[in-house]
Amino acid sequence: QGMLVESGGDLVQPGGSLRLSCTASGIVSTMYAFNWYRQAPGKDREWSAQITPGGRRNFAESVEGRFSISRDDAKRTVYLQMDNLKVNDTALYYCNAGGPDGLWGRGTQVTVSS
Repeated sequence: QGMLVESGGDLVQPGGSLRLSCTASGIVSTMYAFNWYRQAPGKDREWSAQITPGGRRNFAESVEGRFSISRDDAKRTVYLQMDNLKVNDTALYYCNAGGPDGLWGRGTQVTVSS
């Protein structure tokens, strides 16, 4: 049974940075595109970033230029580097492997507040 575990969420001030991690187990992680989604209070879950097995990266317009995504297949870990954080980046951030019908983690909370 595959599993994804996110970590790195925290309370940070506007303009600050955080790095989220997502570690996979029980799957051949090199075969998967990994995604980060987020869900703010009272809003639908939205896609934020993707990294493919070949390393191609895609970003939602709302985070492009501020977020970056990387993967370390030897560690089965995907990272989301978030810079210049804004209050409206506050959300529960979820890691996903293989798209909406794929594998999901339980999320890590990011709160951006002064």
